[in-house]
Amino acid sequence: MAAYLFVHFRETRTPDGEQVYFGVSEDGFNWEPVNGGDPVLWSYHGDKGVRDCTITRTDDGRFVIMGTDLSLSYGMVNQYDGSWEEITRNGSDALALWESADLVAWSEQRMVELGDGRFGCLWAPDITYDRENGDYVVHWSSSHEDDDYEEMALYYARTEDFESFSDPELLYRNPDGGVIDSAMYEEDGTYYCFAKSQSNPTGIVLLESERPTGPFTRVPAFDRTMAGLDGARYEAPTAFRLDDGRWCLFLDYFGGDPETQGYVPFVADSLDSAFERADDEFAFPYGFKHGTVLRITREEYERLRAYEKDPGER
Repeated sequence: MAAYLFVHFRETRTPDGEQVYFGVSEDGFNWEPVNGGDPVLWSYHGDKGVRDCTITRTDDGRFVIMGTDLSLSYGMVNQYDGSWEEITRNGSDALALWESADLVAWSEQRMVELGDGRFGCLWAPDITYDRENGDYVVHWSSSHEDDDYEEMALYYARTEDFESFSDPELLYRNPDGGVIDSAMYEEDGTYYCFAKSQSNPTGIVLLESERPTGPFTRVPAFDRTMAGLDGARYEAPTAFRLDDGRWCLFLDYFGGDPETQGYVPFVADSLDSAFERADDEFAFPYGFKHGTVLRITREEYERLRAYEKDPGER
């Protein structure tokens, strides 16, 4: 039986919240913190904060974490003048990256500059393996000078080794508004991409394509999942397959009291069917924020459960 790793951040009002945290689960339902609930990785470069984390296991056995280079704790009151618009236009054009062979010993942080001078802040990376090409599609959301940084869209770059990357290209643009927070999965030869539509409609949408780089079309069946929910308060989708064959979709709920914020679980038999909310089946130790779930081995699970990091260790 496999286990699961959740790589995420915690949006506190202090800099320690915008770092890399791990949670683990034996079954995908009941989660516990790693390292006593303290950060596993800290950002010491760029904006000195990392949000919106994603993780992948490469075909040569490495683990790669990438995240948004942003600290609201530091930057919102310093270089961004308290303005989300300023971040969107002039935030970091790099993504933070770490690598590991065993999920415990991690490389020094690297900053991957994917912007070409025409992008605003690069938000919420996700990594999708392209089986046909044998490489990785790193996709993210950003504003762009083409429309004077008005609407966010999804972009991507290819890499074989996470050292060199292709020039960025457009992945998907919502013709009626902005779109952010892409999370992509392959099922039965089809690539499904969850994303947050910022308007028309406002809420999580599901796209599908035969290729991880599109073109994408909407999956109408998923719209039933969002029916009756306040779509504006949900973002950061992440999904994974449970041992019983069902898919679990976590949506990050924000905008309420601190006790009610964090991931909300939904389950479905397949990605192209309606998901049902399943709060009572899942338990979290605290409010996980924007992250990604990775299937891991039992040995890796036990190693992470035993992991303790010296507070003075980088």
